Amino acid sequence: MTAARDPGLQPERTQLAWRRTLLALAVGALISMRVLPDVLGGWSITFGLGGVAVAGLLWVLAQRRHSAVEAVFRDLRPTSAMPGGALLLALACFTGAGAALGLLYALLYQR
Repeated sequence: MTAARDPGLQPERTQLAWRRTLLALAVGALISMRVLPDVLGGWSITFGLGGVAVAGLLWVLAQRRHSAVEAVFRDLRPTSAMPGGALLLALACFTGAGAALGLLYALLYQR
């Protein structure tokens, strides 16, 4: 006997959390274009736009993951597997790299 899916809004809350996190990362990348020109010169624009592009890519992948989770919830067979955690790892690596670069900047270049 399989239990029915909880009719709560957990997938929607998770999707909104992804959206907020990736929006914050994109804004952080845009702010880096304002802060880093003194240190990196023209490369700061490359890093900023690259960060926005990665945040956009992760947002598209998060939308796809949300659709896959919804499909698993609609299909209540026990053989249905939830999506893997590769997207979570990518987000953690991107966020950790941004935090490490921010810390490095704060330690080395603040007067």
